[in-house]
Amino acid sequence: MTTAPVASGTFDTSRVHSLTRPNMVSVGTIIWLSSELMFFAGLFAMYFTARARATEGWPPEPTELNLPYALIFTIILVASSVTCQLGVFAAEQGNVYGLRRWFTITFVMGLVFVLAQANEYRVLVTEHGTTISSSTYGSVFYLTTGFHALHVIGGLVAFVYLLIRSTMGRFTPAQATSAIVVSYYWHFVDVVWVGLFATIYLIR
Repeated sequence: MTTAPVASGTFDTSRVHSLTRPNMVSVGTIIWLSSELMFFAGLFAMYFTARARATEGWPPEPTELNLPYALIFTIILVASSVTCQLGVFAAEQGNVYGLRRWFTITFVMGLVFVLAQANEYRVLVTEHGTTISSSTYGSVFYLTTGFHALHVIGGLVAFVYLLIRSTMGRFTPAQATSAIVVSYYWHFVDVVWVGLFATIYLIR
């Protein structure tokens, strides 16, 4: 009895159930993200400590944050978590074309977020004179948001790698697992940003 060949854009869905089982890559990623959580907790602690010790306005004059602008690119980043998860659902079903479509959209949204944040930095430096060395506020603002931006860029690199890999040969359950692991990371950086946005732009 012969088995029908599986199209290059899919894999044998009878093996999809294995994706839900714990594996060393997923467990290792979760442990690593736990350490990253501690890193960002330290940044939050630094921010609140600096804020508590501030003797002038927070943020100090002439720094002025553009809340509506920040809200727009925050919504874009949060929405990218939805498209990322849709890509994961496609990968779990063996639909490589759906994975590529949703992960490409996620990549573009993440890139828009990074470029929007870079533009915010430009405005703060050129129009308000707020640099990393101009004040305590400038230091903690650029350190917290800057380290997060680096993590977002790392996620974008992961998406590019995964998209390229998905075009090389047959799509396998192992590649689907890689998509799931990347989604863990992306959801993590999104959640961290929501916390940073609330802290920096809303609570202040």
